[in-house]
Amino acid sequence: MDNNTFKARLKNEEDSGEDENGEQKNKESRPVVKPGKGEHPLQFNYCFWFSRRTPGKQTSSSSYDQNLKNIGTFASVEQFFANYSHIARPGDLSGHSDYHLFKEGVRPMWEDDANKNGGKWIVRLKKGLASRCWENLVFAMIGEQFMVGEEICGAVISIRYQEDILSLWNRTAHDQQTTSRIRDTLKRILNLPPNTIMEYKKHSESLSDNSSFRNTSVFMR
Repeated sequence: MDNNTFKARLKNEEDSGEDENGEQKNKESRPVVKPGKGEHPLQFNYCFWFSRRTPGKQTSSSSYDQNLKNIGTFASVEQFFANYSHIARPGDLSGHSDYHLFKEGVRPMWEDDANKNGGKWIVRLKKGLASRCWENLVFAMIGEQFMVGEEICGAVISIRYQEDILSLWNRTAHDQQTTSRIRDTLKRILNLPPNTIMEYKKHSESLSDNSSFRNTSVFMR
């Protein structure tokens, strides 16, 4: 899908009035997503989300939640590609836009029950690398390459003006062994060059300083 078509699709969703309250009301009426006959089921169901915000503007939890748009849910390999092939590549998005891929039932918010005791690994990317790195991470997630069960909650690609930022969210920040295993798998999947800086931040710290990427713990590859 080209960027103009994708923007038109989002505009139609916004004009339909499906804000947070509408989404909550319609949640139970949505059909359960299941693999179709003959399709290859995934271990977990996943949802694609999209969000964007005005640069420099403080965002409250409620306004951020309302800004999240669910753009697709899938339960099989075939359903994934049906969604993925109709989504604009990250490199084609304008600044301060985010894609989120999270397990179904987990909202991409620090406060979510699945996320509140966890954190995220952060990799800052030079412009031009976002689409490839995002695709590698998405394929690894749905293919269960991290091999840590339910510990992976989701991933985010954040498009910014000077750089793009990839983050991988996990459920339990204090489990250092599992967190380190996730880091090492992420390095391999992204084929990171030597001396790449990786950062980690607990969601509890993000809630305290209202920041996604400031005041992180830095690790050298």
